Amino acid sequence: MAPLVYVMAILGCGDDGAACSRERTVPISYASVAECQAAVPTMLARNTDLSYPVISASCERGDSQIASNPQRAKRNAG
Repeated sequence: MAPLVYVMAILGCGDDGAACSRERTVPISYASVAECQAAVPTMLARNTDLSYPVISASCERGDSQIASNPQRAKRNAG
C-alpha cells in the first residue's frame, strides 16, 4: 500500500468565495495535512496569475501516482 500523502489544489473562486473551481494542483506532496496547510500562503502567492476575484487552496489526500515519488516532487519545487 502506498504511503498517505497530501496535495494542494489551487482554487479559483467568485467574489463570495463559495463558487470555486479547481484550477491547478501544486506539484508537491506533503507528509501531513499540517505541512500542507503551512505551505498555503507561499503557494497562493505563487499562483496569483489566475483570473478570479478570490484564489484559495485546499489540502487533500493525494493519489497513488503522486505518492510513488514524493521526494522528487519536493526537490523540484524549491
